[in-house]
Amino acid sequence: MKTFLDCLPCMMSQALRAGRMATNDEKIIKELLDSIGAMIKDIPLENTPPQTGDVIYKKVREITGVIDPYKKIKEANIQEALSLYPELKEIIRKSDNKLLTAIRIAIAGNVIDFGVGKDFNIAEDIKNALQQDFGIFDFNEFVKHLEKANTILYLGDNAGESVFDKLLIEELNKPVTYVVRDIPVINDATYEDAVASGIDKVAEIISSGSSAPAVIPELCNNDFMERFNKADMVISKGQGNYEGLSNVKRSVFFLLKAKCHVIANDLKVKENDIILKGINF
Repeated sequence: MKTFLDCLPCMMSQALRAGRMATNDEKIIKELLDSIGAMIKDIPLENTPPQTGDVIYKKVREITGVIDPYKKIKEANIQEALSLYPELKEIIRKSDNKLLTAIRIAIAGNVIDFGVGKDFNIAEDIKNALQQDFGIFDFNEFVKHLEKANTILYLGDNAGESVFDKLLIEELNKPVTYVVRDIPVINDATYEDAVASGIDKVAEIISSGSSAPAVIPELCNNDFMERFNKADMVISKGQGNYEGLSNVKRSVFFLLKAKCHVIANDLKVKENDIILKGINF
């Protein structure tokens, strides 16, 4: 997905939020905003938003000296999600369609996103997602691919939602490799975050090899790309991964909530719709 003009002020807002997470020094934050503001005029709109995000968060790390400004928030999100895990596991166990319920819960976890700058309530969003109609619902195709798959590559997104990813992985009943960010970026899951969420108990965890806030094939390492190309099924979580992979040539199933109007327009759905979209299936 290309970068739209509406993405540019969002990127400045992300830089400001990240700067304030990293430091209280107004001079440093102003230096950060000045630097990123100067960069924006040279951003090609043909780039995906996460490609630009990669540049922005490198600048955040460089100017503030803080590698993981969202660390404490990620830890709190994971703990809150873990506190909900037993109740959600029971909801899935009692449901008529366990796989679909687990998908709904995994998508609900996608609300934990500091990149879009919106307030969220995890418990409330789960309640809504269990009842909400899908904006796009390629569930039958998802099931067909799952039945045939021997290997599944699951592309993670935010740290807190990885707990909800675990619930879905447990219902897939297939060998899963879970992909995380190579280094901290926004509140996306790293290896450390995925282990804290318990993903290591249900899947192999690997890094994409990229520092970008999404899977962008040209920025990923060879090991990841080999697995991406060979996997029988790819499940992609979140807006960033959709932005980075919506034009790839292989089949991918995207699970996300359309949290901004740019994504909603690209998907031709309403803002805040929940999405299960397959491509090239």
